[in-house]
Amino acid sequence: MKQSSFNSSYILGISFISALGGYLFGFDFAVIAGALPFLQQQFGLDAYWEGFATGSLALGAIVGCIVAGTMADKYGRKKGLLVASAIFGISSLAMAVAPDRNVFIAFRFVAGIGVGMASMLSPMYIAEVSPAHLRGRMVAINQLTIVTGILVTNIINYGLRNHGDDAWRWMFGLGLLPSLLFFLGALWLPESPRWLVKAGRSAEARTVLNRIGGDDFATESLSVIQQSMTGNERVSYGHIFRKAVLPAVIVGIILAMFQQFCGINVVFNYTPRIFKSIGVSQDGQLLQTVFIGGVNLVFTILAMLLVDKLGRKPLMLIGAGGLTILYIVVVRMLSAGSEHVSWYLLAAIGTYAMSLAPVTWVLIAEIFPNKIRSAATSFAVLCLWAAYFVLVFTFPMLFDKLKDGTFYIYAAVCLAGFVFIWRNVRETKGKTLEELEGVMMH
Repeated sequence: MKQSSFNSSYILGISFISALGGYLFGFDFAVIAGALPFLQQQFGLDAYWEGFATGSLALGAIVGCIVAGTMADKYGRKKGLLVASAIFGISSLAMAVAPDRNVFIAFRFVAGIGVGMASMLSPMYIAEVSPAHLRGRMVAINQLTIVTGILVTNIINYGLRNHGDDAWRWMFGLGLLPSLLFFLGALWLPESPRWLVKAGRSAEARTVLNRIGGDDFATESLSVIQQSMTGNERVSYGHIFRKAVLPAVIVGIILAMFQQFCGINVVFNYTPRIFKSIGVSQDGQLLQTVFIGGVNLVFTILAMLLVDKLGRKPLMLIGAGGLTILYIVVVRMLSAGSEHVSWYLLAAIGTYAMSLAPVTWVLIAEIFPNKIRSAATSFAVLCLWAAYFVLVFTFPMLFDKLKDGTFYIYAAVCLAGFVFIWRNVRETKGKTLEELEGVMMH
């Protein structure tokens, strides 16, 4: 198939719109860092409640993954994205007007449902509409929109820092605008051709495939997709633990959990707390979140350029190995009270952004067989969010007790992750989703 015959602008357009779910994921993920100093004063949060208020997003995301898996199979990927966008908008408004801690946490949990749905559906949808030679780059767009959401939110938080005690309400309320944009964009998206075939609507699938890559591509793809769906049956979570698919499922689940347990998200979510520990002012703390967001964006773009050239496995190894070394340096710098620690934390963010952050999502979106993809993706992302909750819930308490030594724990996890990736992850670049079934099942 000639690459020139593909409708690149159309593929890019539908990938970007689907990936707006990632932007909102980035918003809800980042907004808490700027809001926490205000929320601590407003609601009197101690280390436990600080961790729980941050982590409640992840608990909602776990529910969102379960809902999205069922909805994606029954009603299609597009409807799931529309529901996620509506949940984002409603929860943003509700958090902004929350009268007390419990109401705020309840609606942050609801926001998490939208985040969980989008974190599963956006990369899965993009993987299913993208030709093999573009898939890594297109799925990485989802990570690009996540980090853009993080950066824009950090800049807005910094701009609102001196707008009084209620500045945090504006921080959350502004999430309504991108939610509306995502909803309107999702109305225009075509349904996933792989879901249409699964639903017995092959003629509609051909129309979508034809628009993506022309008549020859549509015929060839339709034949391969139909073949992979032979003997189709209703898929439940039980199916993903069958012996034939278990190797791919175990790798997907461990990679998803490692992306969180590697520890970098404590830097994103608790930047003010980390820098406060070495005497940086509140203004300086919030400014660091902007630098972190900027580095995150630049290195994510670098990852998009490399993921289909260098491959998935080398980037994952660079990420795990690089973070192991950088965390050890961070411990030394924090224990010395040095403000130069920011350079090493930024290096850690950059390393993560060009490796574990985007490539994990790419791998999760492509290593599972067609028949179980939505159930397996849902379960892997559910495990990712469970790991995120454990990470961000425990950090304030660990940091109170261990201080800088907390990062030794994350260094050990990264070293173990390096060994696992080296031994168990197979290269997937340039192969169709159907070809990968043969690679991952053996």
